[in-house]
Amino acid sequence: MRIGVIGSGDVGQTLAEGLKKHGYEVRIGSRSPQKLAEFSAQAGIQAGTFADVAAWGEAIVLSVKGDAAEEAVRQAGVANLRGKTVIDTTNPIAHDPPEDGVLKCFTSPNDSLLERLQRACPDAKFVKAFNSVGSDLMVNPSFPGGVRPTMFYCGDDGAAKAVVARILEEFGWEGADMGTAKAARAIEPLCVLWCIPGFRQNEWSNHAFHLLKR
Repeated sequence: MRIGVIGSGDVGQTLAEGLKKHGYEVRIGSRSPQKLAEFSAQAGIQAGTFADVAAWGEAIVLSVKGDAAEEAVRQAGVANLRGKTVIDTTNPIAHDPPEDGVLKCFTSPNDSLLERLQRACPDAKFVKAFNSVGSDLMVNPSFPGGVRPTMFYCGDDGAAKAVVARILEEFGWEGADMGTAKAARAIEPLCVLWCIPGFRQNEWSNHAFHLLKR
């Protein structure tokens, strides 16, 4: 499968390298592709514009700042995303500083960024995933006892979620399907919870969520 990554920050680069490691054809997109010259040379991953990468990919990873996500989708091109799985890693984090380690969001409890993106691009198949952990732990994380951390995901299309479930398995995660896009209202705030130890104790790469079952 050809997977285009839209977003050139730490998350985009980490997932692009992880996908390549696991046998996918990968390209990465930026508003300014030339700034990825060093990364492309090192990783062997071709860079292009958002639209170029979206048109090329059979599936897409969206990994930009939350407040830039809708504009990134527009730049990628609604037509280029039509019918494709879009793995949405974004979070609706506001620009305000955290209070006691707690970030603020620009969505309400009864709304989510995933739902906004799905409305903005209704013919794409958005799946929320990889939003509740830092980039250092996204690909094949290692925890004591070999315990697999849980990645919660959701979306309206079953086939698209199956693609994401397979990638999560390959990346060393235990996937937990939480249902339709509305579940993003609960999944997106997990980013806020995950970040609290980082802001309060400067612990950014030693924790993830795990769902216990009996």
